[in-house]
Amino acid sequence: MEIDERKRKILWAIIQDYIASAEPVGSRTLSRKYDLGVSSATIRNEMSDLEEMGYIEQPHTSSGRIPSELGYRYYVDYLMEPPALEQGEADLIQHEIASKIDEVDDAFAHTASLISRLTKLTSVVISQNRHSVLKMIHFLPYHKPGQIIMLTVWDDGKVENSVVDIGEEVSPQELQTLTNIFNDKVGSVSPGNLKDAVLREVHNELIQKKSLMSHLIQSVNKLMEDQEDEAVNKVFFGGTLNMINQPEFKNFEKIKDLFGVFEERHKIIGLMPRNYEGLLVQIGSENHEEVFQDCSLITATYKINGLPVGSFGILGPTRMDYGRAVAMVKFVADSLSFIISSKSYDP
Repeated sequence: MEIDERKRKILWAIIQDYIASAEPVGSRTLSRKYDLGVSSATIRNEMSDLEEMGYIEQPHTSSGRIPSELGYRYYVDYLMEPPALEQGEADLIQHEIASKIDEVDDAFAHTASLISRLTKLTSVVISQNRHSVLKMIHFLPYHKPGQIIMLTVWDDGKVENSVVDIGEEVSPQELQTLTNIFNDKVGSVSPGNLKDAVLREVHNELIQKKSLMSHLIQSVNKLMEDQEDEAVNKVFFGGTLNMINQPEFKNFEKIKDLFGVFEERHKIIGLMPRNYEGLLVQIGSENHEEVFQDCSLITATYKINGLPVGSFGILGPTRMDYGRAVAMVKFVADSLSFIISSKSYDP
């Protein structure tokens, strides 16, 4: 049985009403509140067909119907029309991100908090911090024999320095030669892309100074490993207590399990899509963690200079307002991408 235009309108009305009321929806309610152009009896017949097709369910005998996961999926894929955000909301979100952008973690935390207030749902930002690119290395003289200063410059403006034991004396001219060779080979590279093969090229350029190069390559390798360690995912929540206010989570055991998972950040990270660029809506059992199978998660990746570096999402009951949530997630992800990318290009 195909879902024709009339069934589509009735399914849309059921979902709209259930999102707003959290109460099963009956044919009289639909007839009274929505201009469907048919009688209550016809609506009942169509609802029976929709139930048989799996798009709606009857939670209790003699009650109205509620959407099923299949119904929500059809709604999201074919019926939903995300509204444009009000200009005031859009301006507020962009201002919140831009005003905190010098401290990116603050920007994420404040954005998550703001979106949770605007949607009355739980928001989550995952930052991977994998966008730092090594722009330049300088090797400079140090006042202690057998040591030099290694200074690194990153594309986000961060400058770091460390003292490196090299075990022998090196003249300023030799250090400049080392600097030129390293920058020729490893400039403008991310930590994950600085492979041993690249460093071997450097080694081959200076094979006559094996001992010196061994120390330097170890130091640069350690620097890159430290940068990779710093690139672990960070998770920022907003509005976790909003879940308590949802009728679906009045059960103490259910909410306890949910909050338990909030403390296990790796499970939240596991929910967010990997190797997926764009916007994704995961409904109910599409979330592999059992505790989230009464929830829907809407996520979008944000990028820095075109490279995906994290995700922003809204988590709520399957009865969430998908249109507004989708519009909000897309706007926030686009705003994060634009503002952080613009910042990274600042001189």
